[in-house]
Amino acid sequence: MAYQLFSRISLAEDFPEYGLQKGDLATIVERHKGGLGQETGYSLEVFNALGETITVLVVEESKILPVQADEILQVRQLENVATL
Repeated sequence: MAYQLFSRISLAEDFPEYGLQKGDLATIVERHKGGLGQETGYSLEVFNALGETITVLVVEESKILPVQADEILQVRQLENVATL
């Protein structure tokens, strides 16, 4: 699936090195076309509840999911991770 720039997505798995968990939301800020035999990648910007950038990371397309209408947002405490 080709995602559009600035689409909101959810993470399909945990990224403990960033303090992120499966289901956390991020915004696509760049698309990286994979080379031969490589998966397309995306740069994601993750924000806190106030809209401030927490981090930017690059992941493969298989590690993100589209946000669905039957999902609900939730707030949780971000622990022990340095922010930008």
